[in-house]
Amino acid sequence: MATIKLEIVSPDKVVYSADISMLIVRSTGGELGILPKHAPLVTGLVPHAMRVRLGSDRDEQLIAVAGGFMEVTPDKITVLATAAEQPIDIDINRAKDAMARAKARLNEFHQGTAEAKNIDVERAQLAMQRAMARLRATKTEFQE
Repeated sequence: MATIKLEIVSPDKVVYSADISMLIVRSTGGELGILPKHAPLVTGLVPHAMRVRLGSDRDEQLIAVAGGFMEVTPDKITVLATAAEQPIDIDINRAKDAMARAKARLNEFHQGTAEAKNIDVERAQLAMQRAMARLRATKTEFQE
């Protein structure tokens, strides 16, 4: 079975490095599936839980990324992530708290309270997307 080398790098460490059969990611242009011998590609990534297929039996691993860039060559995928975590490294309670804080900020903004004018909506939305990616990577249920 054909494989492709995947390397996920964050600013402080190599988060993941292995030969895989397929990578499914959410890019700034939509969802992509990368197989061995893929055409060269460079794209931005949005916060999500990447799906790493390890073999033909559809064994899959999830890795949370907070955004970044991906470069694909026919024999290697390099993900340069602003932050990335494997499920074992994710603090589920911290991710739930972050999501609750982001939801509260967005609700405050939509209700138009006096404090709402000081809320950075884009920052709150990104915080919520990062928290959702972390929870999805751990297969933790949550309400959007």
